[in-house]
Amino acid sequence: MKLLPHGLLDELAANAAASPRRRAHHNIHASPGDLVQRFIVVAQGDSYFRPHRHRSRAELAVILRGEVEVVTFDEGGRVTARYVVGAGTDNLAYETPAGTWHTLIAGANGAAFLEVKEGPYDAATMSEFAAWSPAEGAASVAPFRQWLRSARPGDTAPRVGS
Repeated sequence: MKLLPHGLLDELAANAAASPRRRAHHNIHASPGDLVQRFIVVAQGDSYFRPHRHRSRAELAVILRGEVEVVTFDEGGRVTARYVVGAGTDNLAYETPAGTWHTLIAGANGAAFLEVKEGPYDAATMSEFAAWSPAEGAASVAPFRQWLRSARPGDTAPRVGS
């Protein structure tokens, strides 16, 4: 039996605040080879989730604290939809179909979510990052994040250095 105490979210939030990526996670599954990957992610409001897709796997997330906006894109970086999920919204979870370009924007006060996806985990094939988005740590992340916060369906991602 595995129990996940409420205090785990506070511990992860403290770790996320101290992390350069501004997020932290806790694996529930035993190993990368498990056929179902389950983990809790806590992200600060200024964390950057580079737009990506999982070619052959869907992704399910249940919001445990705070809220996120899920933004989806077409191949060229045009916003196709925005969804608000979590506290104070009509939605408690989202599932992203395999092959869908997407990103998350944590609410100003951050967010915590349980993520579930098919395993096993293979870093080389798990996520494909969008070429039209800046890599984590790039100088162009800040203006890109600013654009993400206000982009609407039909808007195309600005061409920024990666």
